[in-house]
Amino acid sequence: MTANPSPEGERLGADTPGGRRWRSPAFVVFPVVSALLVVVAVAGVAIGSTAVAWEVVARVIAAKVLPAGWIDPGSVSDADQAIVWLIRTPRVIVAGLVGAALAVAGTQLQGVFRNPLAESSIIGVSQGAALGAVVAFITGLTASSALWLPLTAFIGAFLALFTVYLIASQSGRAPVATLLLAGIALGAMITACSSLLISLSFVDWQIAGEIVFWLMGGLDSRTWTHVLICAPFVVLGLLVAFWYSRDLDLLLLGEETASALGVDVEPVRRAVLVAAALLTASAVSVSGVVGFVGLVVPHALRLVLGPSHRMLLAGSVVTGATFVIACDLLARTANPPGEIRLGIVTAAFGAPFFLYLLRQRRKEIGYF
Repeated sequence: MTANPSPEGERLGADTPGGRRWRSPAFVVFPVVSALLVVVAVAGVAIGSTAVAWEVVARVIAAKVLPAGWIDPGSVSDADQAIVWLIRTPRVIVAGLVGAALAVAGTQLQGVFRNPLAESSIIGVSQGAALGAVVAFITGLTASSALWLPLTAFIGAFLALFTVYLIASQSGRAPVATLLLAGIALGAMITACSSLLISLSFVDWQIAGEIVFWLMGGLDSRTWTHVLICAPFVVLGLLVAFWYSRDLDLLLLGEETASALGVDVEPVRRAVLVAAALLTASAVSVSGVVGFVGLVVPHALRLVLGPSHRMLLAGSVVTGATFVIACDLLARTANPPGEIRLGIVTAAFGAPFFLYLLRQRRKEIGYF
C-alpha cells in the first residue's frame, strides 16, 4: 500500500511521491550547470587582453596537472604558459571558490533564519568581514603573515552576524523587516567604521586608495597564493554546511518540530552560523565585498530543485562558482583595457532581483 504524500515530504525532498517530484529536476540541472561551469572556466582562461586558443589552455593545464611526461607543452610559448597558468587560471579558481562560498553561505543563512531575503552582504556580514580585513591592512598584520587576512575577516564576519542575529531574532525567528533593517543599519555603520579607519590611519593615500578599491570587490592580480589562502577555509566551511544539511531541512518545520525529531536546535544554529561566517570571510579575504551572490543563486536553484538543503547546497557550489566566474569574465572584458569592479557587476544582477523579491513579500513586510 502506497503512503500518501506528506507535506514534510514535499518540503524536504523525502522519499515520497512529493519528495521525488522535487528531486527529479536535479538530473537535468546538475549536468547542465556543470557543463556550463567548464565552459565559463575555459573561457575565463582563454579570453582577455591577449586571446589564447582553448587548445593551448587545455594543453598547458594538462601539462601542469597530469604527471610529468604525459603532456608536452613544448610547442606552447613561454608567454602563453605564463598567461594561462600564472595569471588567469588562479584567478578563475579564486572566482569559483568565492562564488561557491558566498552561494552556500546565503543558502545557510536563509535556512537558519527561515528568511528568503537573508544574504551575507544584505545583513552586514560581508561588511563585517571587510572591516576585519581593513584592520589587518592598516595595522600591517598582512605583512607579517598572509593568514591574518582570513582570520581577521572571519572575526569581523562572525561579530556582525552575531549582532544582527541578536537584534533581529524574536522567539528563534528573524522577521523580514527586522532582519533587513538591522542588517542595512549595521552594514552602513560598519562601512562607516571602515572608512573612518582608512581616513585616520597613518598609511599613505596610495595604500588607502587600494583598500577602498578592494572594498568594491575584484579579482585582479590574484595568484596561487590567494588560492592557498582561501581554499582550506572554503573546503572546511562546505564540509560543515553539508554535515548540517538535514538539520536545516528539519528547522524549516519549526524549532519545536525539529527538536521533537532529534535536532539540538541551538548548537546546530550556532554551527551553521559559524560556517556561514567562515565561508563569507574566506571569500571577502581574497575578493573584497562581492554582494548578492548568496541571494540570487539559492533562489534560482530553489525554483527548480525545491527546498531540500542537500540539493540546494550541492547546486549552490556549482552554480555559485559558475555565476562569479562569468561575472568576473564580464568585468574584465566589458570595458577594455580597463576593468569594471566585480562587486559592481554582481550588484547589477543582484540588486534588481532583490527589489523584485522585496516587492513580492510586501504584504509580510508591511510596506511597498
